[in-house]
Amino acid sequence: MKFLRNLLDKVEPNFTGNGKYSKFYPLYEMADTFLFTPADKTRNGPHIRDAIDLKRVMSFVVIAMLPALLFGIFNVGRQVSESGTIIDIFLSGLPIVVPIILTSYIVGGFWEMIFAVLRKHEINEGFLVTGMLIPLVMPPTIPLWMVALATTFGVVIGKEIFGGTGYNIFNPALVARAFIFFAYPGAISGDRVWTVDGLSQATPLLQASSEQGSKALELLGSQFNWWDMFYGFIPGSIGETSTLAILIGAVFLLITRIGNWRIMAGTLLGMLLTAKLTNVFGETVGSSNPMLFLPAEYHLVMGGFAFGLVFMATDPVSAAQTDRGRWMYGLLIGFMCVIIRAINPAYPEGMMLAILFANAFSPLIDYFVMKSHIKQRLKRFAA
Repeated sequence: MKFLRNLLDKVEPNFTGNGKYSKFYPLYEMADTFLFTPADKTRNGPHIRDAIDLKRVMSFVVIAMLPALLFGIFNVGRQVSESGTIIDIFLSGLPIVVPIILTSYIVGGFWEMIFAVLRKHEINEGFLVTGMLIPLVMPPTIPLWMVALATTFGVVIGKEIFGGTGYNIFNPALVARAFIFFAYPGAISGDRVWTVDGLSQATPLLQASSEQGSKALELLGSQFNWWDMFYGFIPGSIGETSTLAILIGAVFLLITRIGNWRIMAGTLLGMLLTAKLTNVFGETVGSSNPMLFLPAEYHLVMGGFAFGLVFMATDPVSAAQTDRGRWMYGLLIGFMCVIIRAINPAYPEGMMLAILFANAFSPLIDYFVMKSHIKQRLKRFAA
């Protein structure tokens, strides 16, 4: 590490001041601050000093995603080769998943570098997380050119046009997924989303919503049981199948206080209450819509609910910023997810659109929370 520090110090004059490579200072700064703690200090108040910087926060989120990533690779390998040792199956999944991750980071990193050089600021750390989120919410059969196109859309349209990390209204990874969802729906949400060796298989959500007049659990039959979906032995997007692996990441985020527990709890509570409500409504009116009868515990383990709950809804930029607002924001996501799944058969996933919808309203939620606080303080002052 001392060798790297000396090397960076030696080449630094070429990238600072009037150095011949000064226009590429963001690239030097990216390498320097990624490898070592930044030496810069805040000189003007008000400010709060903390033990970690933004790069470390983003690195913690990537670490939290590792269980979901590793299981996703294994699950993809299991679809390709069901025989062999765990290591053999895992290695079978690597050639499918790794190119998707590399495509996301290379394309996204390219756009981050272009905007950083043009704007003459540091390369934003946010793409450490976004670059991993995008592959994890994609099916393993997604063509690489679609990944590149979606990443470009998510980074440029979803973030950079708003000013970069910290200014985006919507979660960039979800913007990328929404782009694929609406531009190429058959590649990400169609009946043939999971194709291995010429065989096709619908995801549990698609199967549960496929036939009017039946109940969701009847349509699932014996092919998918709750424990299989909890552990993740089902078709689906790379990082979204294993609720267990996702919950391991959630525990890590909660212990390190990177993920906000109010948003997670609010989203879970909103889903539970709304699912119970749709169950009662379906029984009362005698509906033929199978998704109205899906129990709450199945909503948790199906589709991208758990992944969105832990890694998407808690995005510190696009989520609500006040404590009371975070509860309301989470409740809105849980409510909208179940409503979209149950009411609109064209969008059986629900979680992606629910979070994007809540992203749009999070500033308004915080606004009314702050107005409420101000009114309460004025009343106390008047008293």
